[in-house]
Amino acid sequence: MPYLVKGKATICIVNYRTLDFTRLALRCIRRFTGYPYEVIVVDNDSQDESLDYLRSLKWIRLIERDTKNDASGSHSHSMALELGYENCNTEFFVSMHSDAFVHRENWLGDLVDYFDGDERLACVGSGKLELTPRWRVWLKRATDWRTFKRKLLRTPDPTGKYRYYNRTICCLYRTAILRKEGLSFLTDQEKGLTSGEKLYFELVDRGYPTVELPPAVMGRYVMHVSHATQAVNIEEFTIKKRTVKKSERFAAKAMSSPAIRSVIADDSLDE
Repeated sequence: MPYLVKGKATICIVNYRTLDFTRLALRCIRRFTGYPYEVIVVDNDSQDESLDYLRSLKWIRLIERDTKNDASGSHSHSMALELGYENCNTEFFVSMHSDAFVHRENWLGDLVDYFDGDERLACVGSGKLELTPRWRVWLKRATDWRTFKRKLLRTPDPTGKYRYYNRTICCLYRTAILRKEGLSFLTDQEKGLTSGEKLYFELVDRGYPTVELPPAVMGRYVMHVSHATQAVNIEEFTIKKRTVKKSERFAAKAMSSPAIRSVIADDSLDE
């Protein structure tokens, strides 16, 4: 196994035509990260101003992908994450979406602390991470009749559809374990599993412990807009109007944060 740099993390972001969000995500990383890190940005053939911006940054590793043979947007995203992971040579690999913004000092060091020196602990992450009032989350769970019916009738969970998993919105993985087990970020299209689902299920099913942070805890460190790539590039993706409006509301709420506003105003974070 190739040597991995201890006490350091590789943060991987996938970009596809989301200049404003990707720029903000990168600036936030540079502003609030104290733990040793490097950033890999994988561009999925954007061919727009977001790619021009990424090419201008000297402090990131930019990888440009040709996506003409990709089957879908989710496939492109998983391929890009896999390419970033293949170029990782650090103890930890961090997947992060371009619409996820860290906003707390030493966020990465705090999340790494959850590994607590346990060499078998495979990943630290959270489930859905949206800027939604807690009462709405509780209400949604209380009225989830499909899950209630499935549990009442003891109906098997079809291919993990209702199974919890740490999402790639912001998730820390121990690189050595992924390499040892020969795991990847590629999707399982036959079972309809995303890269995050497939990888997490494989880790858990092989007996590796994980840390599942409640969204309220992860939210102390990361704000997530959700569906930003689709909402920004609405002509390319099938997305419901209410989802676009929801994404716009989340974006407005994130931009109203004093921490985020200060990052937006600081152009020096690009240098």
